[in-house]
Amino acid sequence: MDPLAKSLRPKKLEEVFGQEHLLAHQQTLLQKGSFILWGPPGCGKTTIARIIGEQLDTRFFAISAVYDGVAELRKVFRQAEEVSLITPKSVLFVDEIHRFNRGQQDALLSAIEEGLLRLIGATTENPSFSLNAALLSRTQVMTLKPLDKTALESLLKRAADYKKKPLPIEANAREKLLQLADGDGRYLLNLAEILYDQPETTKFNTEQMLELVRYRAPQYDRTGDQHYNLISALHKSLRASDCDAALYWLARMMTGGEDKAYILRRLTRMAVEDVGLAAPEAMGRALEAWNCYERLGSPEGDLALVQLTIFLATAPKSNAAYLAWKQALQLAQQYGSLMPPKHILNAPTKLMLEEGYGLGYQYDHDDPDGFSGQNCFPDDIPRKTLYKPVERGYEREIIKRLTYWQRLRERKANQE
Repeated sequence: MDPLAKSLRPKKLEEVFGQEHLLAHQQTLLQKGSFILWGPPGCGKTTIARIIGEQLDTRFFAISAVYDGVAELRKVFRQAEEVSLITPKSVLFVDEIHRFNRGQQDALLSAIEEGLLRLIGATTENPSFSLNAALLSRTQVMTLKPLDKTALESLLKRAADYKKKPLPIEANAREKLLQLADGDGRYLLNLAEILYDQPETTKFNTEQMLELVRYRAPQYDRTGDQHYNLISALHKSLRASDCDAALYWLARMMTGGEDKAYILRRLTRMAVEDVGLAAPEAMGRALEAWNCYERLGSPEGDLALVQLTIFLATAPKSNAAYLAWKQALQLAQQYGSLMPPKHILNAPTKLMLEEGYGLGYQYDHDDPDGFSGQNCFPDDIPRKTLYKPVERGYEREIIKRLTYWQRLRERKANQE
């Protein structure tokens, strides 16, 4: 007997749930050239591709980039050439097309350009990163969504109609089942099949249902889109001082099996880039958390990441040092290899003394204010203000110091 997910696979585009935004104009979809279906697992990519192939009434080839390579592509191309004289151009469906390397992707180009076939690719990875530019320029990307609650409920109703009996679970357990599916229709039907296969009994409650289907960790790919999307979400939540959201994204990454060293490295970067000198202790806290985790490991050391996340989220924020550094780099590139002013150069030789090295240097500790006010920029650069601290956290104190020194600098300049 076929699995429930296969038995309930739609035969028409209008039977596909959850992708109404894409299927609203079926004729346009059928008439398009080559395209890429991009979406999470279980959202209907393969089903849509197969239905389109059948409705076009032409030769439909299906391969998987996980198992097939250039040799299989050449075989498809030969068969497509043989049937091209009697049927419209063939359709080639490549599942998991992001698994093709650059050479394999390039092999598709000539067949598409010559009109030998239409390509329909399916991928769970962002095509901008996983497909080369040449292939992207010859295809259109169509984005599919994870199935929402309405679509998932429709799948369960279809399953109940097919089985001629309702799913044997209580209402609360049904809600939990939808959560476990995580937008994946195929996975939901697999879970439903487990429940349908149980002996006739009373309805399962949540605990009994979970015992049967087990817990499913949220979708996470340590090398794919989720890896980058979730660290971006964590970083921006910390920057926005949204502590609770930051903890959620941290939990998503950690339950997904992300490398803790990677998370700690990024948290340390956030301490430097986004907290900065508004809370100078942030960098030390980050390194301490890193050291603590390396000594304890999981699960005990996980709390070091949690505490660091809370500290960074609730700390005052400043990117003034980051912006100052960017401006300093631009200034260095703009003016090239200028010499420092001679008064701040050492003169270890007689020749350098004769050249004026160190002439007029004022030792700041000898000044009554402990501040000479001498210019340390190159002579050919007008004085610049690169570092502009914010009125938050410790940088408030730094503003006071800079303001004080600027007043001294102006006073001493007027006395000259």
